[in-house]
Amino acid sequence: MPKNIPFVPADDLSKLWRAIIEFDMLAPGDRILVGLSGGKDSMLLTAMLAEIKKFSPIPFDLACYTVNAMFAPNFPKQELVDFCAHYGLEHYSDDVDVMAAHAKKGGSPCFTCAYFRRAATNRRAKELGFNKVALAHHNDDAVETFFMNLMTSGQLRTFLPVTPLSRSGITVLRPLLYYRESEIRELVAKLGIKPLKNPCPYDGHTMRQDVKEHIAQLNERYPEIYDHLLAAMRCSDKQELWPGKPTDKEMVAKFRAFWGRKRREQP
Repeated sequence: MPKNIPFVPADDLSKLWRAIIEFDMLAPGDRILVGLSGGKDSMLLTAMLAEIKKFSPIPFDLACYTVNAMFAPNFPKQELVDFCAHYGLEHYSDDVDVMAAHAKKGGSPCFTCAYFRRAATNRRAKELGFNKVALAHHNDDAVETFFMNLMTSGQLRTFLPVTPLSRSGITVLRPLLYYRESEIRELVAKLGIKPLKNPCPYDGHTMRQDVKEHIAQLNERYPEIYDHLLAAMRCSDKQELWPGKPTDKEMVAKFRAFWGRKRREQP
C-alpha cells in the first residue's frame, strides 16, 4: 500500500480498535472486502481500515465492493474507483436492478434492496477469495434496529459485531459499531471526505427514518433512553425474561400431565 495515503489521526481510531480487539474481528491471512456504497459511513470505514492496515500486528488484505442498485442512470463508478485508489485499494462493482427485483418480488422495497445487496456482496466476496465482508453499520443503526425489531416483531435482536454466514462461509464484520452517527459526520468533515449523493428514491422516507426520529423525540423527554436501549442489547445476568413460548404440542402435553396428576393421586 502506498505510504502517502491520507492520514487518519490515532485518536479517531480508538473506537475502531476497541471493536476489532473486543470482538476478535481479525485473524492472520484475512482478506476483507468493504461494502462501499459511497455514503459517509462506508467511506469513513474504508479510510479507517486503510489506516489501521498500516499498523495492525495482524496482517490483512483489503479491497472495496459496490452494488450499483441502478436507481439512477449515472453510476459514479469512476469516483468510487478514484476514492479507493486514493487509499491504495482495489475497487469492484456489479449492477443489480433492485427496482425490477422489487416489482417481481413485491413486499418492502427496503427489504428487497438489502437482501439483494447482501447476496451480491457475499457472492462476489467468495468469488474473489475474500473471507470477510466489512459493513459500515454504526451505533445508531444498531440501536434503531433493536428498537424496530421490538416494535414490529417482538424480538430482542440487532446487528451483531461479527456474524459468520454458514451458507457462504463469509464472516460479516461491523467495525463502526462504537461510533455514533454524529461522530461519523464530524470525522467525515474533518478528513475532507466527500460522500456521494444517495440515489435511493426512498431515502428519508423509510420505517428506519421514522424510528430514528421517534428515538430522538423520546430522548428529548427521557434523556437516558438511548443509553438504556444500548445497554439492553448486551447479554446480562440482570435480564429477567419469560421462558420461551411452548409449542401447541408441548402445551397440550403440559395440560394432560397437569390434569392427569389429579386422577393418578385419587385413592
